[in-house]
Amino acid sequence: MNKQTSEKIRHVVSLSGGKDSSALAIYLRDRIPDVEYIFCDTGEELLETYDYLDQLEVYLGKEIKRLRPRQTFEELLLMKGGYLPSSQVRWCTENLKIKPFEEAIGDDICHNYIGIRADEPHRKGYISAKRNIIPHYPFVEDGIMKEDVIRILEDSGLGLPKYYEWRSRSGCYFCFFQQRIEWVGLLNNHEELFNKAESFEKEDTVTGNRYTWSLQESLKELRNPERQLQIKEEYQKRQGQTDKFKPNRSLADVFLEDEPSDGCLICYL
Repeated sequence: MNKQTSEKIRHVVSLSGGKDSSALAIYLRDRIPDVEYIFCDTGEELLETYDYLDQLEVYLGKEIKRLRPRQTFEELLLMKGGYLPSSQVRWCTENLKIKPFEEAIGDDICHNYIGIRADEPHRKGYISAKRNIIPHYPFVEDGIMKEDVIRILEDSGLGLPKYYEWRSRSGCYFCFFQQRIEWVGLLNNHEELFNKAESFEKEDTVTGNRYTWSLQESLKELRNPERQLQIKEEYQKRQGQTDKFKPNRSLADVFLEDEPSDGCLICYL
């Protein structure tokens, strides 16, 4: 007699704490009754992200499952010999986001809903190598664009996450894809986190090798008040040249338009 095996079928929205995945969670709440919400918590997120997820959870009326990695960032950094993650070697994304998600799914058939919009044809997002995790793009299929996402969030009463007041992305506070103006924003809004990120930077006095979040300068150099002012002025000048930075426009409006063009989409969609 042959044994029959039943495969569990799951419908999962991967949340990052960003506007697009949050809007997608709201969008699918009543369309997929058994939908699950999963957030891979690196342990290095901003307070604003955690607060926003708490609010979103109340609105959804369903638990957002928080997944934690087997090892903390600092434990992994020690294993890597102090070698910081970078755009070339994204070991943080692999170990803090992807592995916990794939372990939580296991061998279940998972329809994974991803918050890429119809006005982002160049983006593909995270696609698992596991064949049982099947990606779906509801916003692309339904023609949902940025203005629709913002409307969804405003209609829900949640609005945008507070970090948009000084940052263009969700994700870890030390994200190496941050612009310098965002590092300045971190220093001005969460100095303790800036200090922590700075503590991870190292310089080998023998070889002269530097392990810094940015190749061009260290956070110790960036924290200089004169350098901060220069970064702010350069950023405003660039935005003025692109007709974004105008009188009566908040920095949040500018950051909302200044969406990341690179990075780990599983972290900040």
